[in-house]
Amino acid sequence: MDLLLMIFFILFLTFKYSLSESCESLQGFHLSPDSNGSCQLRPASNMVHITGGYFIKGTKKPVFPADGEGPSERTFVTDFYMDAYEVTNAEFESFVVANDYVTEAEIFGQSFVMEYFLSPEVRSKVALGVQLAPWWLQVDRADWKHPEGPDSSIQNRMDHPVLHVSWNDAVKYCEWSSKRLPTEAEWEYACRAGKEDRLFPWGNKWNPNDKIWANIWTGEFPTKNDEADGYAGTNPVGKFPPNAYGLYDMIGNAWEWTGDSFRGEQMVKKGGSFMCHKNHCYRYRCAARSQNTKDSSAHNLGFRCASHTKPKKT
Repeated sequence: MDLLLMIFFILFLTFKYSLSESCESLQGFHLSPDSNGSCQLRPASNMVHITGGYFIKGTKKPVFPADGEGPSERTFVTDFYMDAYEVTNAEFESFVVANDYVTEAEIFGQSFVMEYFLSPEVRSKVALGVQLAPWWLQVDRADWKHPEGPDSSIQNRMDHPVLHVSWNDAVKYCEWSSKRLPTEAEWEYACRAGKEDRLFPWGNKWNPNDKIWANIWTGEFPTKNDEADGYAGTNPVGKFPPNAYGLYDMIGNAWEWTGDSFRGEQMVKKGGSFMCHKNHCYRYRCAARSQNTKDSSAHNLGFRCASHTKPKKT
């Protein structure tokens, strides 16, 4: 009996090793066995190790006090890992395909899109907007595959950040990737690269050396974007310089969900987006914060993942 158990154990280990080995086969992704023993396509780990420590969270000079940007407080974070880039359409697609996943925007049949980006045909069918932000329109069949409504696609934007993902969607993706959403403190610490009360990931000046460092709205919001940074909407991840930790697009491009609550069911999002303008949404600062409900999605809202442990090498 003992001999049979030993043989079974050896066969089990051999099978597990061969499965794991066979699942490491596609460059840029890794295939890992799930609980049923089948291979699941998952994005390859591209994470940055961040040494923890104390830092000053928040700011002594809040621009939007009602957002809770201040007062500043000394905060400690332990070592962690963070995605170098925002999660892309290609990465999210691999998750959707592997799990037959349907996002909340797809279930609801609608999401919010900035009017500036809508075709006349789609715009003519929109009846509902946001009272205090009339440029935000509720668009039927807007989702991660159709960022500007049903007549748009991500065909040429697979390396752009995925949009129209709710907090719940982001959590599911991170769990599937054996990761999690970053805490607000981790996100802010990472944004500042450990420096205290730094406005932007690179320092306190917006365009040092006359160089463009991030993708925000340039021009007259919300009617004209002169695309001085090269983009009207999102940019492919990694097109602008990283901060000192090697993290890209920490501000601008797409808002990023965090794992922390803002108030009740409202969850904290950080970083601002391509829709932010200093005269409208000066929230593309490391200390800035905003919120959405867990099931909310929008044309400028994405995420990146974090982890306590070292990611699996591919």
